[in-house]
Amino acid sequence: MSEISAQYDAVMLVSYGGPRQMEDVLPFMRNATSGRGVPDERLKQVSTHYGRFHGISPINARNLEIRRALELELSRRGEDIEVVIGNRNWHPFIHDTLCDLAMRGLKRVLCIFTSAYVCYSGCRQYREDLAAAKSQLQAQDLSLELDKVRAYYTTEGFVAAYTKRLLEAVRNLEKDSEHLPYVAFVTHSIPRAMQECSGPVDNCRPDYVRQHQQVCSEVAARASKELGRELNWDLSYCSRSGPPQMPWLEPDINDRLAQLKAEGVTDVVCVPIGFICDHMEVVYDLDTEAKETAAQLGLNYLRVPTVGIEPGFIGALADLVKERAQEKAGGEVAYAQDALEPRWPAWAPPGDSRGSKNALDLPVEFEIRKD
Repeated sequence: MSEISAQYDAVMLVSYGGPRQMEDVLPFMRNATSGRGVPDERLKQVSTHYGRFHGISPINARNLEIRRALELELSRRGEDIEVVIGNRNWHPFIHDTLCDLAMRGLKRVLCIFTSAYVCYSGCRQYREDLAAAKSQLQAQDLSLELDKVRAYYTTEGFVAAYTKRLLEAVRNLEKDSEHLPYVAFVTHSIPRAMQECSGPVDNCRPDYVRQHQQVCSEVAARASKELGRELNWDLSYCSRSGPPQMPWLEPDINDRLAQLKAEGVTDVVCVPIGFICDHMEVVYDLDTEAKETAAQLGLNYLRVPTVGIEPGFIGALADLVKERAQEKAGGEVAYAQDALEPRWPAWAPPGDSRGSKNALDLPVEFEIRKD
């Protein structure tokens, strides 16, 4: 029996999910905003974003690519283990995937969240989803042992993949310009209240914003060294939602593009550093809306591809699976190579869950309010 299959029966990519046709869009959006009191009229307005893509979210195809690439990489290493997908908001739902595994007699599942970073929506909310699914299974007289890998934005595979993508884009734009482009790193905005709860009380791990700043700084530094010239960069946000009176992280990428134009910038490389694959937030917010804004401003604009199935990134995910299996076995652990410190533990105290539903008691990152 292989090292990983001795501890787990399957690996599950736990993701957001997305519609596959226009008829799916409104039900999907109701799932995604459940409990927030968002009226259907507002959801229908946002649904027009999906209309440009015939209701098809790219996340489904991209997740299938990652699933297949990871399964092949594990197989190449001699690990014969199934990789499946379970989504929060659309088919295949987390519960349905877990139910299928349990009905087939599988008992132990290792989860990889498709969010590389740590905040409520990127970690604890997925654990709440897993907890709810586990409760449903128990009501069906089914049970599964669930585990997860650690946060992986610190890994060499993630950082190196985005460095490679950035260098390719900069050199592409350099062909038509005598200036180095400005690097606009972009991630998903979150409410400021969520940001304030995204790090531990003792600051032993960085909060959501600082996590991104660390990655951006390292990627920009590596690319600058390779180019022999210093890249200027900053971090912007996309996909703000919620009521106008609720403060979210800023600046929005569209506002930042206008500021860059006013500052005399002519060329911009947009790096979707907060995403591992193309979501609607990437293909609409960055490839459509931000690109249109840049065109209106007269900026040369190029969006860097997400890391997706970049071999180094897939290798890092496979390393994390092996690492967690070794931790569970209790023997010597060969940790996945990290580009940034500190490494997040797979297992940590659940901490303060005020303002949150009960989350599954499994390996978690620190997500503790600072008040």
